[in-house]
Amino acid sequence: MPAGLKQTSSTVAIGFSVTESAPNTFTQTSVDLNLSPLDREVFVVQSIDLTLGAPNALAGLDTAAAASITTTSQTAVSDLSDSNCMAVAVNQIRAAGFADSGVGFSQTAGESPSTLLEYVGIIATNDFFAQVVGANNVAELSLTGKIYGYRARADASIYSALVQSEVLSA
Repeated sequence: MPAGLKQTSSTVAIGFSVTESAPNTFTQTSVDLNLSPLDREVFVVQSIDLTLGAPNALAGLDTAAAASITTTSQTAVSDLSDSNCMAVAVNQIRAAGFADSGVGFSQTAGESPSTLLEYVGIIATNDFFAQVVGANNVAELSLTGKIYGYRARADASIYSALVQSEVLSA
């Protein structure tokens, strides 16, 4: 258990999904955690499982699908260098210069964190965000997933620092 936090629930799984509003269009959804700021409640993320749709296989054209899970609203899909990003997934098909549909590549954060980690992240505000975008696709792409974690009550100083860090780094 992270210092300054007291677990108040067992592990829960929260499902989410987001689909592009049009092909190759950045789309984001907000997932409400119903945390109580008056009780200094936070959500401790233990694991994230992402399923990202495959990009379209088009002869001679590179296509891609990218997604991220963040603690703050974004204007583009994020990567792990962003302190508010908890998970990413990227699927690509490299086909430029090929007569067939090319070769596929996939990059994702681990579906389960290392057993050495107590948690993946702490969400101090009331929601988290899921983003998805495609490149050179003819159909909309989607992201589905689950975030696993538990509710905890933070000490006043810890809660204040977590909220301030999350909001100011947006």
